[in-house]
Amino acid sequence: MSKQTSKWILLIILSSSIFLSVIDIFIVNVAIPSIKKGIQGTDGDIQLVIALYLLGYASFLITGGRAGDHYGKKKVFIIAMLTFTLASLCCGMAQTAFQLNTARFLQGISAAFMVPQGITYIQVLFPSSKERIKALGIYGSIAGAASVIGQFLGGILPDTHFSVAGWRLIFLINLPLGLLFAFLAARFLKDNPPAAAEKTGRFDYAGVLLLTLGLVGLIYPLIRGAELGWPLWSVIAMGLSIVLLFIFLYDQKKKLLKGKEPLINLNLFNYKDFNIGLCAVLFYFMAQDSYFLINAVLFQTGFGISSSETGIFFVFQGAGYVTAAVISIKLIPVYGKKVLQTGVLIMIVSLIFHIIFFKSGAVNRVVLLPVLFIYGTGCGSVLPSLLTMALKSIPTKFAGAASGTFSTFQQTAIAFGIGIIGGIFFYKLGKAENTQAYLAAYQMATLANIGMLLLVSFFLWLLPDQDKGVKIS
Repeated sequence: MSKQTSKWILLIILSSSIFLSVIDIFIVNVAIPSIKKGIQGTDGDIQLVIALYLLGYASFLITGGRAGDHYGKKKVFIIAMLTFTLASLCCGMAQTAFQLNTARFLQGISAAFMVPQGITYIQVLFPSSKERIKALGIYGSIAGAASVIGQFLGGILPDTHFSVAGWRLIFLINLPLGLLFAFLAARFLKDNPPAAAEKTGRFDYAGVLLLTLGLVGLIYPLIRGAELGWPLWSVIAMGLSIVLLFIFLYDQKKKLLKGKEPLINLNLFNYKDFNIGLCAVLFYFMAQDSYFLINAVLFQTGFGISSSETGIFFVFQGAGYVTAAVISIKLIPVYGKKVLQTGVLIMIVSLIFHIIFFKSGAVNRVVLLPVLFIYGTGCGSVLPSLLTMALKSIPTKFAGAASGTFSTFQQTAIAFGIGIIGGIFFYKLGKAENTQAYLAAYQMATLANIGMLLLVSFFLWLLPDQDKGVKIS
């Protein structure tokens, strides 16, 4: 194998981290009704299956990146890959909702340590700008493919009957992949021992603890409290979590003033464009993943459509996403934020058509598939360039910190969407089991998502089209 060829083979090994971490978000979205039945869980339980993975990911993502600098990227990559694989096994063997959600949280944490190493390795393997852009394009394409494959497998596998229940296979398929790529990483990745300068910084353990407790303490009672009729403990827990998050911000500011390295560099929030971009990210991702949750439940439980057919439906949405993503990246340099604004408008119009076409309770496949494809084109016009728009005014010295903060915010926003939009859906549904009740719940939740996308449009309108480096004085 030539040196030139080996680099690209290593890229595939490194991309396995983003492939597994992304596929485990989308594969679960479609399989949620089957998982609920399999573990005899509640509506809150299945929301937590998604949310706890994301919270584990969000809370430890920045720390995961620093762990590679401190202990060595190869070592952290392999250990995190094996831990992710073990957590997947625990998910596949879970007998209760508590066991499953505990394993999902561990999956999210291990993904947070696994993914940053791959990204950092790419910077080392491809020092020239031209090759690095190509490598990152391949890396991003693999992540996009994982989202489509995840939706397909999330539909097909629960309808597959082997010696174990089909829904368990969505987690157990990670075992051969995780073990294979851990072996390949051990065999082919060049050991990258940390330089002495990289090991001088200390981990912000207090910051990680405060952020994790604050986020979990907010999302868990938000989901469980809505399900139980808002008992006193849920209200108190949410109040305490907000206090913890304020303490976290104070702690980060204090460390920054003392010259220490905080988990999140609050100087980033001095840049107005970054703040506006994060607001757009918040409302966009709250709508994006909750869309999959409520549609999967409506299709399978409300309409009685099979898991397999639901997976195929979502592949059409994914195909629209990939198509628009390829085109939109070329249009952004010419039209700027107008591409994103058009994408959001397409998503809103498509959601209105969702409500109209589902109003009767009859599913016309001929109409549904184009509507799903069109919705996907809206997503594909927005998502690939949202990071670029949010970070365009950030100085180079803050680029790494800003990217980590963006990713943390993104995962947290998805968890909030599952809690809030999913909560609206299940609250409206109540104990009813008929199609009309599902439609009423779907319409209310979808209207809420339209509201989220209108807010995205507002913040994109506020965002300058040109890079002016606006800084808050």
